[in-house]
Amino acid sequence: MQQINNLAAKIDAYRTQIDAAVQRVITSGWVVLGPEVKGFEAGFAKYLGAAHCVSVANGTDAIELALKGLGVQKGDKVATAANAGMYTTTSVLALGGEPIFMDVGLETQVVTLADVKKAVAQGAKFVVVTHLYGLAVPEIREIAEYCAAQAVPLLEDCAQAHGALKHGKRVGTFGNVASFSFYPTKNLGALGDGGAVVTNDAHTAQLVAQLRQYGWSSKYRVELAGARNSRLDEMQAAILAEFLPHLDACNTRRREINDRYRSEIKQTDILHPEASGDASVGHLYVIRCARRDALQQHLRSQQIASDVHYPVPDHQQPVFGDQYASITLPNTERLAAEILTLPCYPEMTDGEVRNVIAAVNGWEA
Repeated sequence: MQQINNLAAKIDAYRTQIDAAVQRVITSGWVVLGPEVKGFEAGFAKYLGAAHCVSVANGTDAIELALKGLGVQKGDKVATAANAGMYTTTSVLALGGEPIFMDVGLETQVVTLADVKKAVAQGAKFVVVTHLYGLAVPEIREIAEYCAAQAVPLLEDCAQAHGALKHGKRVGTFGNVASFSFYPTKNLGALGDGGAVVTNDAHTAQLVAQLRQYGWSSKYRVELAGARNSRLDEMQAAILAEFLPHLDACNTRRREINDRYRSEIKQTDILHPEASGDASVGHLYVIRCARRDALQQHLRSQQIASDVHYPVPDHQQPVFGDQYASITLPNTERLAAEILTLPCYPEMTDGEVRNVIAAVNGWEA
C-alpha cells in the first residue's frame, strides 16, 4: 500500500543524523530545556527571520499559549477558519474564548482579507489565519496591515507551512505571533510531538516562555495564571536541529511532486490546487472531486492511500450540538465534501509518484 506519508523512509534517509543527535543528548545528560532546545530555538528563529522562538510540547499548545500571550481572556471573540481541523477552535475554547468562524476562498482554501474584515465587524478581538496545506495565505500582508490598523492582534498558524515565502518573507513573520507544529509528518517534523511560538515581540516571547513552565518568574515562583508544563525535550530539539538544514531541499522535492501531479493527472473530474511557487511548500496535495468517495474507493483498490483533511468543519462538529446551526459557510462546507489528499512526502520515489498518477488516471469517473 502506498502511504500518505512514510516516516520509516525518512528515518532511513537521516539515520546518521538522528543517531548523532540522540547520542549527543545521552552524552550530555541534559534532557529538558538545555543547550539543544536553546540551539534549535535560535536556529529556527534565524531561519524564519524572527527575533524569538519559544519551543513547546506540541502545535496545539503553541496556538493556545500564543493566544494567551497575546492577551486572549474568557469571553473574547477569536476569528478562525473552520476548515483547519478544529485545532485553533480547541485552543480558543480552552481559554474560555468564543470562536468566530470565517469562510475561505474556494480555490485557495484559506481565508481572505474580506473574511477577516467580516469577522472583525462581528466583534473579533483577535484573528488567527491558517496557512493551510503548505500555502502561504495570498493576502497575508494585507491582512496583517488591516489587523494592525484595527489594533486586532494576528496569530499565524504555520503548522503546515514551514518555510513558505510571500513577499520575500517567511510565513510566521507577518503577524504579531505565529505557531508551529513539529508533529512527525510536518515539513519540519520531529520523531515525536513538538511545537513552537515565534514572535518579534520580546514581551510576548517572555510571557510564552513563562506560560510553558508553570508561570514561573524564577524557579518555583509562580507569577502567571493559566500556565502549564509544555516543553520541547532535548532529544526532539536535537533531531529537529539536524533536520532544519534540509528543510528547503525537502520543500523543493514536495513542490516537484506537486507539479507532477498537477501536470500529469489528466482526470477532467478533478480540480488541482493552483501552482504557487515558493508561496507553497506542498505539505499536502489536496485535490477536489465532486465524486470524492468513489475516487477514494478506487485508489484504495489500487493500493494507494488517501485521506480527507478535513471532513467535518469546525462549526459542524458534534461537540457543539446545534449551537452553530444557523451558521452557513458555503465554501468551507463544499470543500469538506470534495477534498482528497494524495500521497506527498520528500522521500517518495519517482516510481511511487508514477503509481499514484497512474491510479488516479485509471479511474473511470
